[in-house]
Amino acid sequence: MMKQIGKMALLALCVVCIQPSMAGEEQERPRKEKVRLAIVSTRGESGDEEIIEIFTKTQRPRFHDPGVPRFVLTGPRKNWALGVGGYVQAKVEYDFDGVVDDIDFYPSLISTDNPRNQFQMDATTSTLFLKLVGRVGSLGPLVVYTAGNWRGDGKTFELQNAYVQFLGFTLGYDTGTFMDLAAEPPTVDYAGPCGMTYYQTTLIRYEHTLGKGFSAGIAVEMPLVNVAADSYVSTARQTLPSIPAYLQYAWSKGQSHVRLSGIYRSMTYADLSRNRKSCLNGWGVQASAVVAVGRPLQLFMQYAYGKGIGSLINDLSNLNVDMVPYPETQRKMHLLPMSGWYVGAQYNISPALFVSATYSCSRLYTEHFYARENPGDYKQGQYLVANIFWTAISDFQLGVEYLRGWCTDFRNHVDRANRINLSAKYSF
Repeated sequence: MMKQIGKMALLALCVVCIQPSMAGEEQERPRKEKVRLAIVSTRGESGDEEIIEIFTKTQRPRFHDPGVPRFVLTGPRKNWALGVGGYVQAKVEYDFDGVVDDIDFYPSLISTDNPRNQFQMDATTSTLFLKLVGRVGSLGPLVVYTAGNWRGDGKTFELQNAYVQFLGFTLGYDTGTFMDLAAEPPTVDYAGPCGMTYYQTTLIRYEHTLGKGFSAGIAVEMPLVNVAADSYVSTARQTLPSIPAYLQYAWSKGQSHVRLSGIYRSMTYADLSRNRKSCLNGWGVQASAVVAVGRPLQLFMQYAYGKGIGSLINDLSNLNVDMVPYPETQRKMHLLPMSGWYVGAQYNISPALFVSATYSCSRLYTEHFYARENPGDYKQGQYLVANIFWTAISDFQLGVEYLRGWCTDFRNHVDRANRINLSAKYSF
């Protein structure tokens, strides 16, 4: 008992002796400067127009990409700013007289099985992003951007963009350079027209403004190769990157432009029986445009053609036709010609209300008796869409859309489907 009392007394004495020295140390420590953050609104007057201008100029042009965030955080010098934004979107879909076996509307996935009607709801396209912008001395702005939605397996969060932009370079994961995002017509359907080029990949891209409305870009991209493998051949590890490039001319303060694009694709496949690898050279060319006809009317158009570019065209990307086996020769693959195109128009009734309509077609051509050996396979997809969008209040948009699709095989048998889309979208 006496030992315990002695230990407690010794402990109390140590605490009394130590406390003054600790207090002295705290008084001698220099006070740290508090972190100062300012919240800047991008809606209305804020007094930080330069920050808002950087966010606006670097905004992604695709219709389904989020816009400028409502608020950004800035430091005391306001030379860097972090924006957090995105949108929440809920959709109601009803298929009739034929159904598409997907939440997006792909003619290649039209199902011939009963039932002929289908009801779906979806909120997975809701998007969240982080965007850091700032100026690096006299070198210009630097942008760091990450974004994702809930379209992963099991409706998990899935990365859509993750890149850094500086001095004309883009490094990271982004939509491909062969595409023309600004020429995409507006749709509630997230995938968009069946003949539109669309893909995402890891890349290093360089873009430069040449002056007098001209600009150009070239990239090194991670190749995407989907093949119709069999017991003799399959895809292999790719040995060379894809090389896309474009040349663009813009006018009317950037509201209109014409773009010519091209891509080279080296694709490797394996002969399974001989344990040998072979390479085929795919290629594609594309012409796209956005034309503003006065203030109320905009026209959208694109035509792409090539060999081995199935992964880059919306509807064909579901078919694994970058390379296909020779019908009469085992252990060998070849490339089929293919194309995708669309023509669309948007009419702005008022700043808060517009209507649009687009027709699109994707086509797979035959070589080396491919159609004869695969008569029931995909030959052509067609896609017709008409919609109306209304911004009911600031940042809240409603959409109504009608879709019709046709899928034709090499026997000229046609399957059809129809869909009504309703959308409510709030951006923040």
